[in-house]
Amino acid sequence: MITNFKEAYKYTDYRKFLFTIIEPSHLPQNKNIRVPDEFRCNVDSMDTYTFFTVNGNFVPSQNKLPQGIFVESFAGTVRNNPKLTDPFYGKIASAGTDSLTDFNTKFATDGYYIRISKDFVSPKPIQIINILVSDNDFAAVQRNMLIVEDGAQAQILICDHTLSPVKFIMNSVTEVHLGHNANLDFNNMQNQHNSTAQVAGYYFNQESHSVLSSNFITLHAGFARNNIYARLNGVFAENFLSGLYLCDKNQHIDNFTFIDHSVPDCNSSELFKGVMDDASTAAFTGKIVVRPDAQRTNAYQSNNNLLLTNSARINSKPQLEIYADDVKCSHGATVGQLDENALFYMRQRGISPQEANILLQYAFAYEVIEKIKLPHLKEQIRSLVEKRFRGQLDKCDSCVLCRKSDNLIGC
Repeated sequence: MITNFKEAYKYTDYRKFLFTIIEPSHLPQNKNIRVPDEFRCNVDSMDTYTFFTVNGNFVPSQNKLPQGIFVESFAGTVRNNPKLTDPFYGKIASAGTDSLTDFNTKFATDGYYIRISKDFVSPKPIQIINILVSDNDFAAVQRNMLIVEDGAQAQILICDHTLSPVKFIMNSVTEVHLGHNANLDFNNMQNQHNSTAQVAGYYFNQESHSVLSSNFITLHAGFARNNIYARLNGVFAENFLSGLYLCDKNQHIDNFTFIDHSVPDCNSSELFKGVMDDASTAAFTGKIVVRPDAQRTNAYQSNNNLLLTNSARINSKPQLEIYADDVKCSHGATVGQLDENALFYMRQRGISPQEANILLQYAFAYEVIEKIKLPHLKEQIRSLVEKRFRGQLDKCDSCVLCRKSDNLIGC
Protein backbone atom coordinates (compact mmCIF):
# COMPACT_ATOMS: atom_id res chain seq x y z
CA MET A 1 0.00 0.00 0.00
CA ILE A 2 1.34 3.42 -0.93
CA THR A 3 1.04 5.86 1.94
CA ASN A 4 2.07 9.42 2.62
CA PHE A 5 2.58 8.91 6.33
CA LYS A 6 6.14 7.65 6.18
CA GLU A 7 8.68 10.08 7.58
CA ALA A 8 10.61 10.21 4.29
CA TYR A 9 7.57 11.76 2.55
CA LYS A 10 6.54 14.04 5.39
CA TYR A 11 6.75 17.21 3.28
CA THR A 12 5.53 15.84 -0.05
CA ASP A 13 2.02 14.61 -0.70
CA TYR A 14 2.35 12.90 -4.06
CA ARG A 15 -1.06 11.19 -4.02
CA LYS A 16 -2.80 13.99 -5.96
CA PHE A 17 -0.21 13.57 -8.73
CA LEU A 18 -0.08 9.78 -8.87
CA PHE A 19 -3.70 8.88 -8.32
CA THR A 20 -4.83 10.40 -11.60
CA ILE A 21 -6.55 8.50 -14.39
CA ILE A 22 -4.20 8.84 -17.34
CA GLU A 23 -2.90 6.54 -20.04
CA PRO A 24 -0.15 4.23 -18.67
CA SER A 25 2.96 3.42 -20.67
CA HIS A 26 2.33 -0.33 -20.83
CA LEU A 27 -0.86 0.10 -22.89
CA PRO A 28 -0.67 0.11 -26.73
CA GLN A 29 0.18 3.55 -28.06
CA ASN A 30 -1.93 5.42 -30.61
CA LYS A 31 1.06 6.08 -32.81
CA ASN A 32 4.63 5.01 -33.34
CA ILE A 33 6.54 7.54 -31.27
CA ARG A 34 10.00 8.50 -32.45
CA VAL A 35 12.56 11.11 -31.55
CA PRO A 36 11.80 14.38 -33.38
CA ASP A 37 14.45 15.15 -35.98
CA GLU A 38 14.66 18.75 -34.76
CA PHE A 39 15.52 17.70 -31.23
CA ARG A 40 19.31 17.91 -31.05
CA CYS A 41 22.13 18.90 -28.75
CA ASN A 42 22.68 22.64 -28.53
CA VAL A 43 25.86 22.83 -26.44
CA ASP A 44 28.56 24.36 -28.61
CA SER A 45 31.60 22.13 -29.19
CA MET A 46 30.33 19.40 -26.88
CA ASP A 47 30.75 15.97 -28.40
CA THR A 48 28.87 13.07 -26.76
CA TYR A 49 27.61 9.58 -27.45
CA THR A 50 23.90 10.48 -27.53
CA PHE A 51 20.96 8.14 -26.88
CA PHE A 52 17.24 8.68 -26.34
CA THR A 53 14.39 7.19 -24.40
CA VAL A 54 10.83 8.16 -25.39
CA ASN A 55 8.10 7.68 -22.78
CA GLY A 56 10.38 5.36 -20.85
CA ASN A 57 11.36 3.19 -23.83
CA PHE A 58 14.89 3.00 -25.23
CA VAL A 59 15.24 4.13 -28.85
CA PRO A 60 17.80 2.19 -30.94
CA SER A 61 20.69 4.33 -32.10
CA GLN A 62 23.31 4.31 -34.85
CA ASN A 63 26.02 5.55 -32.47
CA LYS A 64 29.34 3.82 -33.10
CA LEU A 65 30.70 2.96 -29.69
CA PRO A 66 34.19 1.80 -28.76
CA GLN A 67 34.50 -1.77 -27.53
CA GLY A 68 34.61 -0.77 -23.89
CA ILE A 69 31.12 0.84 -23.87
CA PHE A 70 27.82 -0.99 -24.12
CA VAL A 71 24.53 0.97 -24.30
CA GLU A 72 21.27 -0.89 -24.93
CA SER A 73 17.63 -1.28 -23.98
CA PHE A 74 17.30 -2.36 -20.36
CA ALA A 75 14.36 -4.66 -21.13
CA GLY A 76 16.28 -6.17 -24.05
CA THR A 77 19.35 -6.79 -21.89
CA VAL A 78 17.30 -8.45 -19.14
CA ARG A 79 15.62 -10.65 -21.74
CA ASN A 80 18.63 -11.54 -23.91
CA ASN A 81 21.57 -11.41 -21.51
CA PRO A 82 20.28 -11.64 -17.93
CA LYS A 83 23.69 -12.51 -16.50
CA LEU A 84 24.62 -8.85 -17.00
CA THR A 85 21.73 -7.53 -14.92
CA ASP A 86 20.97 -10.29 -12.40
CA PRO A 87 23.85 -9.41 -9.99
CA PHE A 88 22.52 -5.86 -9.59
CA TYR A 89 18.82 -5.70 -10.53
CA GLY A 90 16.75 -5.10 -7.41
CA LYS A 91 19.83 -5.45 -5.20
CA ILE A 92 21.24 -1.92 -5.31
CA ALA A 93 17.68 -0.56 -5.12
CA SER A 94 16.56 -3.24 -2.70
CA ALA A 95 12.94 -4.07 -1.99
CA GLY A 96 11.38 -2.16 0.87
CA THR A 97 13.65 0.88 0.62
CA ASP A 98 10.96 3.02 -0.99
CA SER A 99 7.38 2.16 -1.96
CA LEU A 100 7.58 3.93 -5.33
CA THR A 101 10.79 2.05 -6.14
CA ASP A 102 8.94 -1.20 -5.41
CA PHE A 103 6.18 0.00 -7.74
CA ASN A 104 8.80 0.65 -10.42
CA THR A 105 10.29 -2.83 -10.03
CA LYS A 106 6.88 -4.35 -10.68
CA PHE A 107 5.66 -2.16 -13.57
CA ALA A 108 8.69 -0.77 -15.42
CA THR A 109 8.54 -1.31 -19.18
CA ASP A 110 12.04 -0.35 -20.36
CA GLY A 111 14.89 2.11 -19.97
CA TYR A 112 18.60 2.19 -20.69
CA TYR A 113 21.43 -0.18 -19.75
CA ILE A 114 25.00 1.15 -19.78
CA ARG A 115 28.16 -0.80 -19.02
CA ILE A 116 31.71 0.55 -19.02
CA SER A 117 34.17 -2.33 -19.25
CA LYS A 118 37.00 -2.97 -16.82
CA ASP A 119 39.85 -0.41 -16.97
CA PHE A 120 38.22 1.37 -19.93
CA VAL A 121 38.27 5.17 -20.02
CA SER A 122 35.42 6.62 -22.06
CA PRO A 123 36.87 9.09 -24.61
CA LYS A 124 33.81 11.35 -24.40
CA PRO A 125 30.64 11.71 -22.31
CA ILE A 126 27.59 9.49 -22.72
CA GLN A 127 24.35 11.48 -22.94
CA ILE A 128 20.90 10.02 -22.32
CA ILE A 129 17.95 12.27 -23.24
CA ASN A 130 14.66 11.20 -21.66
CA ILE A 131 11.70 12.58 -23.63
CA LEU A 132 8.03 12.57 -22.69
CA VAL A 133 5.71 13.19 -25.64
CA SER A 134 2.04 12.26 -26.08
CA ASP A 135 -1.31 13.46 -27.41
CA ASN A 136 -3.00 12.46 -24.15
CA ASP A 137 -2.14 12.59 -20.46
CA PHE A 138 0.47 9.90 -19.93
CA ALA A 139 2.26 7.89 -17.22
CA ALA A 140 5.61 6.17 -17.79
CA VAL A 141 7.60 3.78 -15.60
CA GLN A 142 11.28 3.55 -16.53
CA ARG A 143 14.08 1.35 -15.15
CA ASN A 144 17.75 2.02 -15.83
CA MET A 145 21.09 0.47 -14.93
CA LEU A 146 24.64 1.81 -15.12
CA ILE A 147 27.64 -0.42 -14.42
CA VAL A 148 31.14 1.06 -14.21
CA GLU A 149 33.46 -1.90 -13.83
CA ASP A 150 36.75 -2.03 -11.91
CA GLY A 151 39.19 0.69 -12.94
CA ALA A 152 36.83 2.21 -15.52
CA GLN A 153 36.12 5.92 -15.94
CA ALA A 154 33.06 7.60 -17.47
CA GLN A 155 31.10 10.85 -17.66
CA ILE A 156 27.32 10.45 -17.86
CA LEU A 157 24.79 13.14 -18.70
CA ILE A 158 21.05 12.48 -18.11
CA CYS A 159 18.55 15.05 -19.41
CA ASP A 160 14.79 15.03 -18.72
CA HIS A 161 12.44 16.90 -21.08
CA THR A 162 8.76 17.17 -21.97
CA LEU A 163 7.58 17.97 -25.51
CA SER A 164 3.78 17.97 -25.27
CA PRO A 165 1.34 20.26 -23.40
CA VAL A 166 -0.36 17.41 -21.49
CA LYS A 167 -0.04 15.96 -18.00
CA PHE A 168 2.84 13.54 -17.47
CA ILE A 169 3.75 11.25 -14.61
CA MET A 170 7.20 9.65 -14.66
CA ASN A 171 8.43 7.05 -12.20
CA SER A 172 12.06 6.21 -12.89
CA VAL A 173 14.68 4.21 -11.01
CA THR A 174 18.38 4.05 -11.87
CA GLU A 175 20.72 1.52 -10.27
CA VAL A 176 24.42 2.41 -10.47
CA HIS A 177 27.39 0.22 -9.52
CA LEU A 178 30.97 1.48 -9.28
CA GLY A 179 33.60 -1.23 -9.11
CA HIS A 180 36.99 -1.05 -7.42
CA ASN A 181 38.96 2.06 -8.48
CA ALA A 182 36.11 3.16 -10.75
CA ASN A 183 35.52 6.87 -11.41
CA LEU A 184 32.14 8.29 -12.44
CA ASP A 185 31.03 11.86 -13.14
CA PHE A 186 27.22 11.72 -13.13
CA ASN A 187 25.04 14.70 -14.12
CA ASN A 188 21.25 14.86 -14.12
CA MET A 189 19.40 17.88 -15.56
CA GLN A 190 15.63 18.30 -15.17
CA ASN A 191 13.80 20.79 -17.37
CA GLN A 192 10.12 19.82 -17.58
CA HIS A 193 6.91 21.82 -17.82
CA ASN A 194 4.56 22.57 -14.93
CA SER A 195 2.16 19.70 -15.70
CA THR A 196 4.87 17.07 -15.15
CA ALA A 197 5.20 15.04 -11.97
CA GLN A 198 8.40 13.02 -11.71
CA VAL A 199 9.55 10.71 -8.94
CA ALA A 200 13.10 9.57 -9.63
CA GLY A 201 15.20 7.14 -7.61
CA TYR A 202 18.99 7.05 -7.99
CA TYR A 203 20.78 4.23 -6.18
CA PHE A 204 24.59 4.16 -6.09
CA ASN A 205 26.81 1.37 -4.79
CA GLN A 206 30.53 2.11 -4.45
CA GLU A 207 33.35 -0.36 -3.99
CA SER A 208 36.84 0.36 -2.66
CA HIS A 209 38.79 3.39 -3.96
CA SER A 210 35.90 4.39 -6.23
CA VAL A 211 35.10 8.07 -6.77
CA LEU A 212 31.59 9.35 -7.54
CA SER A 213 30.89 13.00 -8.40
CA SER A 214 27.19 13.65 -9.01
CA ASN A 215 25.25 16.82 -9.79
CA PHE A 216 21.46 17.12 -9.78
CA ILE A 217 20.18 20.33 -11.37
CA THR A 218 16.43 21.06 -11.42
CA LEU A 219 15.84 24.10 -13.61
CA HIS A 220 12.12 23.64 -14.13
CA ALA A 221 9.55 21.08 -12.95
CA GLY A 222 5.94 21.11 -11.82
CA PHE A 223 6.48 18.42 -9.20
CA ALA A 224 9.76 16.60 -8.67
CA ARG A 225 10.92 14.17 -6.02
CA ASN A 226 14.53 12.93 -6.23
CA ASN A 227 15.48 9.99 -4.02
CA ILE A 228 19.28 9.70 -3.96
CA TYR A 229 20.83 6.77 -2.10
CA ALA A 230 24.58 6.13 -1.97
CA ARG A 231 26.23 3.25 -0.16
CA LEU A 232 30.00 3.46 0.36
CA ASN A 233 30.66 -0.25 0.46
CA GLY A 234 34.46 -0.35 0.00
CA VAL A 235 37.32 1.28 1.88
CA PHE A 236 38.65 4.64 0.66
CA ALA A 237 35.58 5.29 -1.47
CA GLU A 238 34.72 8.96 -2.06
CA ASN A 239 31.35 10.53 -2.79
CA PHE A 240 30.82 14.15 -3.87
CA LEU A 241 27.13 15.05 -4.19
CA SER A 242 25.68 18.43 -5.14
CA GLY A 243 22.33 19.79 -6.26
CA LEU A 244 20.62 23.00 -7.32
CA TYR A 245 16.84 23.44 -7.46
CA LEU A 246 14.98 26.51 -8.76
CA CYS A 247 11.23 26.83 -8.42
CA ASP A 248 8.54 29.48 -8.77
CA LYS A 249 4.74 29.78 -9.18
CA ASN A 250 3.25 26.70 -7.45
CA GLN A 251 6.05 24.27 -8.25
CA HIS A 252 7.27 21.75 -5.68
CA ILE A 253 10.77 20.22 -5.57
CA ASP A 254 11.76 17.59 -2.99
CA ASN A 255 15.27 16.15 -2.65
CA PHE A 256 15.83 13.19 -0.34
CA THR A 257 19.41 11.96 0.11
CA PHE A 258 20.82 9.05 2.08
CA ILE A 259 24.58 8.52 2.35
CA ASP A 260 25.48 5.20 3.98
CA HIS A 261 29.05 4.88 5.32
CA SER A 262 29.26 1.15 5.94
CA VAL A 263 33.07 0.64 5.97
CA PRO A 264 36.09 2.55 7.31
CA ASP A 265 38.17 5.31 5.69
CA CYS A 266 35.57 6.81 3.35
CA ASN A 267 34.76 10.44 2.54
CA SER A 268 31.53 12.14 1.50
CA SER A 269 30.70 15.77 0.81
CA GLU A 270 27.19 16.98 0.06
CA LEU A 271 25.92 20.44 -0.92
CA PHE A 272 22.37 21.32 -2.03
CA LYS A 273 21.10 24.83 -2.73
CA GLY A 274 17.60 26.04 -3.58
CA VAL A 275 15.98 29.28 -4.75
CA MET A 276 12.21 29.57 -4.19
CA ASP A 277 10.03 32.31 -5.70
CA ASP A 278 6.29 33.14 -5.74
CA ALA A 279 4.24 30.49 -3.85
CA SER A 280 6.56 27.60 -4.65
CA THR A 281 7.58 25.02 -2.07
CA ALA A 282 10.58 22.78 -1.64
CA ALA A 283 11.88 20.17 0.76
CA PHE A 284 15.29 18.76 1.54
CA THR A 285 15.93 15.73 3.71
CA GLY A 286 19.56 14.69 3.94
CA LYS A 287 20.63 11.74 6.05
CA ILE A 288 24.15 10.47 6.70
CA VAL A 289 24.59 7.18 8.54
CA VAL A 290 27.99 6.09 9.87
CA ARG A 291 27.92 2.38 10.72
CA PRO A 292 29.75 0.98 13.80
CA ASP A 293 32.66 -0.35 11.70
CA ALA A 294 33.03 2.84 9.63
CA GLN A 295 35.87 4.36 11.62
CA ARG A 296 37.87 7.32 10.25
CA THR A 297 34.86 8.55 8.26
CA ASN A 298 34.80 12.13 6.98
CA ALA A 299 31.29 13.32 6.10
CA TYR A 300 30.01 16.82 5.37
CA GLN A 301 26.50 17.95 4.49
CA SER A 302 25.02 21.40 3.83
CA ASN A 303 21.68 22.70 2.57
CA ASN A 304 21.25 26.41 1.84
CA ASN A 305 18.02 28.04 0.69
CA LEU A 306 17.02 31.45 -0.60
CA LEU A 307 13.39 32.61 -0.31
CA LEU A 308 12.49 35.47 -2.65
CA THR A 309 8.92 36.03 -1.36
CA ASN A 310 7.04 35.72 1.91
CA SER A 311 4.83 32.99 0.44
CA ALA A 312 7.65 30.68 -0.68
CA ARG A 313 8.37 27.76 1.66
CA ILE A 314 11.21 25.32 2.32
CA ASN A 315 11.36 22.41 4.78
CA SER A 316 14.95 21.41 5.44
CA LYS A 317 15.94 18.44 7.58
CA PRO A 318 19.65 17.52 7.71
CA GLN A 319 20.41 14.43 9.81
CA LEU A 320 23.43 12.58 11.15
CA GLU A 321 23.40 9.09 12.69
CA ILE A 322 26.86 8.18 13.96
CA TYR A 323 27.64 4.79 15.50
CA ALA A 324 31.45 5.06 15.32
CA ASP A 325 33.72 7.15 17.54
CA ASP A 326 36.64 8.06 15.26
CA VAL A 327 34.91 10.30 12.73
CA LYS A 328 34.75 13.88 11.45
CA CYS A 329 31.16 14.75 10.53
CA SER A 330 29.17 17.95 10.22
CA HIS A 331 25.83 19.05 8.84
CA GLY A 332 23.80 22.22 8.63
CA ALA A 333 21.02 24.14 6.91
CA THR A 334 20.28 27.81 6.28
CA VAL A 335 17.16 29.61 5.08
CA GLY A 336 17.20 33.30 4.28
CA GLN A 337 16.39 36.16 1.94
CA LEU A 338 18.52 38.42 -0.22
CA ASP A 339 20.98 40.56 1.71
CA GLU A 340 19.52 44.08 1.96
CA ASN A 341 22.95 45.58 2.57
CA ALA A 342 24.32 43.97 -0.59
CA LEU A 343 21.32 45.19 -2.57
CA PHE A 344 21.82 48.73 -1.21
CA TYR A 345 25.54 48.61 -2.03
CA MET A 346 24.85 47.57 -5.63
CA ARG A 347 22.12 50.20 -6.11
CA GLN A 348 24.55 52.88 -4.93
CA ARG A 349 26.74 51.92 -7.87
CA GLY A 350 24.01 52.39 -10.44
CA ILE A 351 22.76 48.80 -10.70
CA SER A 352 18.98 48.57 -11.03
CA PRO A 353 17.01 46.74 -8.29
CA GLN A 354 15.98 43.97 -10.70
CA GLU A 355 19.54 43.43 -11.95
CA ALA A 356 20.90 43.47 -8.41
CA ASN A 357 18.41 40.77 -7.40
CA ILE A 358 19.44 38.59 -10.34
CA LEU A 359 23.16 39.02 -9.63
CA LEU A 360 22.74 38.00 -5.99
CA GLN A 361 20.65 34.97 -6.92
CA TYR A 362 23.26 33.89 -9.43
CA ALA A 363 26.05 34.39 -6.89
CA PHE A 364 24.13 32.16 -4.49
CA ALA A 365 23.82 29.37 -7.11
CA TYR A 366 27.39 29.77 -8.39
CA GLU A 367 28.98 27.36 -5.92
CA VAL A 368 26.93 24.41 -7.18
CA ILE A 369 27.32 25.29 -10.87
CA GLU A 370 31.09 25.37 -10.44
CA LYS A 371 31.06 21.72 -9.39
CA ILE A 372 30.04 20.65 -12.91
CA LYS A 373 33.17 19.20 -14.51
CA LEU A 374 32.16 19.30 -18.19
CA PRO A 375 33.25 22.80 -19.33
CA HIS A 376 30.71 23.27 -22.14
CA LEU A 377 27.89 21.93 -19.98
CA LYS A 378 28.91 24.28 -17.18
CA GLU A 379 28.71 27.28 -19.50
CA GLN A 380 25.28 26.24 -20.78
CA ILE A 381 23.94 25.76 -17.25
CA ARG A 382 25.32 29.15 -16.23
CA SER A 383 23.40 30.74 -19.10
CA LEU A 384 20.19 28.84 -18.42
CA VAL A 385 20.24 29.55 -14.69
CA GLU A 386 20.54 33.26 -15.46
CA LYS A 387 17.63 32.98 -17.92
CA ARG A 388 15.62 31.18 -15.26
CA PHE A 389 16.21 34.01 -12.81
CA ARG A 390 15.12 36.49 -15.50
CA GLY A 391 11.91 34.52 -16.09
CA GLN A 392 12.89 33.58 -19.63
CA LEU A 393 12.37 29.82 -19.37
CA ASP A 394 8.57 29.85 -18.99
CA LYS A 395 8.44 29.44 -22.77
CA CYS A 396 11.91 28.17 -23.43
CA ASP A 397 13.33 28.04 -26.92
CA SER A 398 16.22 25.99 -25.61
CA CYS A 399 15.96 23.09 -23.20
CA VAL A 400 18.88 22.28 -20.95
CA LEU A 401 20.89 20.64 -23.70
CA CYS A 402 18.51 20.36 -26.61
CA ARG A 403 16.69 22.66 -29.00
CA LYS A 404 13.10 22.22 -30.14
CA SER A 405 11.35 23.23 -33.33
CA ASP A 406 8.61 25.87 -33.35
CA ASN A 407 5.81 23.30 -33.44
CA LEU A 408 6.93 21.55 -30.27
CA ILE A 409 6.07 22.59 -26.75
CA GLY A 410 9.21 22.96 -24.69
CA CYS A 411 9.89 22.98 -20.99
